[in-house]
Amino acid sequence: MKNCTASKAVRGTLLAAALLVATTAPAQAAPEDVRTDNWLYLTVTKGDARSSDTRGTLLLCDPPQGHGKAAEACAELEAVTGDLAALPAQHTYCPMHYAPVTARAQGQWNGRPVDYAQTFSNGCVMAGRTGSVFALDGLAT
Repeated sequence: MKNCTASKAVRGTLLAAALLVATTAPAQAAPEDVRTDNWLYLTVTKGDARSSDTRGTLLLCDPPQGHGKAAEACAELEAVTGDLAALPAQHTYCPMHYAPVTARAQGQWNGRPVDYAQTFSNGCVMAGRTGSVFALDGLAT
């Protein structure tokens, strides 16, 4: 009988200690707010790497804003989950002249960092490969 009473006392003490710890333990922090802001800083540089002819804009996609074709660019990016290299090539006929342009995008898409850079032989080729994403205002292709 003595062991049974001692056992009940130990269990009671352990239960009381568990309740005390449970009620005094600091509340766990809420899960970190996972931001799904989709934004890219886009630049297009005409000429070779030494050129200073660069245009740029910030593309925001919630709501779409940043350049004249922001809604189209955001929809195209959404279709490829922000992977600019996966943008489908458009069926476009471009002149075969060499006038290089470098397209660059830095930012984040669905919480993942984006860092994309590609040089195209001319603006027409860039537009055919990247759609509306690099169609920046004031940039003739």
